[in-house]
Amino acid sequence: MTVADQVTPPLTQEETIASLGKYGYGWADSDVAGASAQRGLSEAVVRDISAKKNEPEWMLEQRLKSLRIFERKPMPTWGSNLDGIDFDNIKYFVRSTEKQAATWDDLPEDIKNTYDKLGIPEAERRGLIAGVGAQYESEVVYHSLREDLQKKGVIFTDTDTAVREHPDLVREHFGKIIPIED
Repeated sequence: MTVADQVTPPLTQEETIASLGKYGYGWADSDVAGASAQRGLSEAVVRDISAKKNEPEWMLEQRLKSLRIFERKPMPTWGSNLDGIDFDNIKYFVRSTEKQAATWDDLPEDIKNTYDKLGIPEAERRGLIAGVGAQYESEVVYHSLREDLQKKGVIFTDTDTAVREHPDLVREHFGKIIPIED
């Protein structure tokens, strides 16, 4: 038998995770916000998430339709083995702050420290980016767009805000690139 004839068995989930390597940045955030987050996915959880996000009824209906599709779709059989995923143990929504910060200084210190380490405020100060939306856990916690672009009418915002402030625009385009079934 030649080397080319040998078939390598697929890695187990533990071997796959181990092969990814250790976290190499030397820091991690606390899980204070995640400690109280609800686990699992159900209609009640979807309704709760939608209510927390203050979404319109049509968006809730999209979420519920997606949940029904997810519940009846078989797990993919291509790629890594997904049988070990415990969907009832996943926290699908973790809110780290009660509201989005209007300025960088309004962010809680632990979140600012995380983004300072990633260089986001420095890139913004140096004008390297036209806008930034910083997501922490499940939500955008900070958002900024250069003033000259705001004056030109550019809309640059997170999906949650867009659903509330530009519902007609979102509804017109939502699910067009990636259908709800995917």
